[in-house]
Amino acid sequence: MAKDKIPTSRIARTAKVSSLAAGQAARHLGTRATNIARSDEGRSAALEKRHVEAAEQIVTALGTMKGAAMKLGQVMSFLDVGLVPEEHREEFQRKLGALRDAAPNVSFAGMRKVIEQELGGNLKDHFREFDSDAIAAASIGQVYRAQLHDGRDVAVKVQYPGVAAAVRADMQNLGIILRLMKRIAPGLDVKNTAEEIRSRIYDELDYELEAQNQRSLARIFKGHPFIVVPAVVGELSAERVLVTEFVEGDGFDSVKEADQATRDRIGEIVFRFYFGCMYRHRQFSGDPHPGNFLQMRDGRVAFLDFGLFKVMPKHLIELELETQRAGHEGDAERLWEIWAEGGLLKHPDKFRPDKLLSQFLDATWWYLTDEELELTPEIATQVMIDMADPRSTHFGQMRHETLPADHIFGRRVETLTLAVLGQLSARANWHRIAREWIYGDPPVTELGRQEAAFYG
Repeated sequence: MAKDKIPTSRIARTAKVSSLAAGQAARHLGTRATNIARSDEGRSAALEKRHVEAAEQIVTALGTMKGAAMKLGQVMSFLDVGLVPEEHREEFQRKLGALRDAAPNVSFAGMRKVIEQELGGNLKDHFREFDSDAIAAASIGQVYRAQLHDGRDVAVKVQYPGVAAAVRADMQNLGIILRLMKRIAPGLDVKNTAEEIRSRIYDELDYELEAQNQRSLARIFKGHPFIVVPAVVGELSAERVLVTEFVEGDGFDSVKEADQATRDRIGEIVFRFYFGCMYRHRQFSGDPHPGNFLQMRDGRVAFLDFGLFKVMPKHLIELELETQRAGHEGDAERLWEIWAEGGLLKHPDKFRPDKLLSQFLDATWWYLTDEELELTPEIATQVMIDMADPRSTHFGQMRHETLPADHIFGRRVETLTLAVLGQLSARANWHRIAREWIYGDPPVTELGRQEAAFYG
């Protein structure tokens, strides 16, 4: 097989994933059998070894796949779900970070062919200069720097040749991949996770749709004091090519090494962007992760990649804000009424209001608690476990419910935003910021005052 060809047939890709899953199953059974004769300390060491081995194998498998499986790898690269013991976590994060950032082994000749097929004519017809070395890699494409004939510097995102077929194969293999992940992350809801991924992943293959999404947010944030959404060059954007204004800045690894004040400021901006888009504007990127923003030299933060995008119905956002008010105020009966009347519960009579409130706060306490908090990876881990782990105290009453897809999507964005903030160890009273859209309160931070002036 040519080195730059992505394996697209289901047989080839299923064989790769199935062999990994089979190997893990054998190791799992072997560990359980051996543990019978081991001490508690020995059992712990064996489990730790199995988790490390499984994590490394998942990294290897995801690294060979440039479709939905790679998207899972991106999520895992910053959302620590307790996959590996703490002492091995840094190395695991490093390997996954390299997976997220590494340019795939696809030749420029193949990528150039995609550009010329989509835009027509020769590359030089559209660009004065075009750097053939990719500056970034996404889950389904690569990004290049170029200059238009009018002198504008642009970023050109090009879809990998053959990736659409690869994604379709990944969709068929998704259950295998998620069951493999569930071996070391028991809290993973395989069914809901698979449905959520399938419902959105095909949108990411259409860069014309992404251009439309990005234009919508670029209009909203034009002239914003600290948020930048790069403008789209519409005449050079097609189904597999997206051309946008080029922005330059420091990536996530540099931001993580900054001082506490800088990380706190970036954290508040990230929080305001993802939560503010959802609750103020009802349209937002569904893919908060570290590769999707840059700190620019003037202190503003540029947000990138709007392939996974959602427009929420107004009534659902109002319902969400009502539930947040009830959650913050500890009003279990009101929360139960909102969810029952709003159709979020199929069998409301089976729910105790106090337990429903406890489960809701499992996911939202960090921004509904009125105190300053320093967020950490462990907090993100615990929130995810509490939300989905069948061993958690509140899982029992929710396990037979099927929450609306929009609600699940919103919770996902919140949790992934929390994961980014945890990686930054960002500090703030997140509730006081969120009160701006939950209660309509005036801002209490300098960034909030700048934003209020912008919206005013």
